[in-house]
Amino acid sequence: MGNFKLALIGCGYLNEIVANALKDGYLPEYQLVAVLGRDYGRAQAFAERHGCKACADIDELMAMKPDFTAEAASVKSVQDYSETILKGGSNFVVLSIGAFADREFYERIKNTAAQNKRRVYIASGAVGGFDVLRTAALMSSITAFIGSQKAPDSLKNTPLFTDELMDITAPQQVFCGTTKEAIAILPTKVNVAIATALASAGPENTTMNIKAVPGFKGDEYKIKIQGEEVRIELNIYSRTSAIAAWSIIEVLQNAVASIVF
Repeated sequence: MGNFKLALIGCGYLNEIVANALKDGYLPEYQLVAVLGRDYGRAQAFAERHGCKACADIDELMAMKPDFTAEAASVKSVQDYSETILKGGSNFVVLSIGAFADREFYERIKNTAAQNKRRVYIASGAVGGFDVLRTAALMSSITAFIGSQKAPDSLKNTPLFTDELMDITAPQQVFCGTTKEAIAILPTKVNVAIATALASAGPENTTMNIKAVPGFKGDEYKIKIQGEEVRIELNIYSRTSAIAAWSIIEVLQNAVASIVF
């Protein structure tokens, strides 16, 4: 049994992958102690499958004294629980990075983490290359761009969707603006863009372009960074959202590793 206690927020598809990774030996340093979900019945079923405690609220979760809490739920859960988690003595692994598009909230959580000697770990979700993005930003001022391709039906129930998108026969641009503007209208769709922006030029200074592409499956992101001495282009395609869960697993591995990548 691992030395570090792990709690999960969210009991859906992504944290199911995280919990199974523990069973399969990817995270031997951890033991899963608790899960919190929006639906308590689903949390109970999750807990039974994975041998941990289902919690009805964040205080019950923190009573389990987790060393790490990993979120794969929603921007609202990050907004609601971050301070409680950090003040309760747990490090926090965040997937719904869109919460940090709010600069005031970002600074408050950064300060809370520092005051409590805890860390907030940003999971990369469906993108990556944060190390080289941060390196470029340290070297000089940079411009940052992220392009996203999505299936038309993936935009349903968002302000960007129109019925006409279902009939397009060629790619159509549906958004162009900053990543901060994008997260305001697509709170569950562009978390990866906020993560990229925070690692590079900042949410207010990172341009984003979203295209609806007929027949497209999965997600594709193209990141371009231009500095005085460095130019970076990253192109990442993922067929499903499973990559987001595996990015949490990678963060948890690195957080306790003797050699850190």
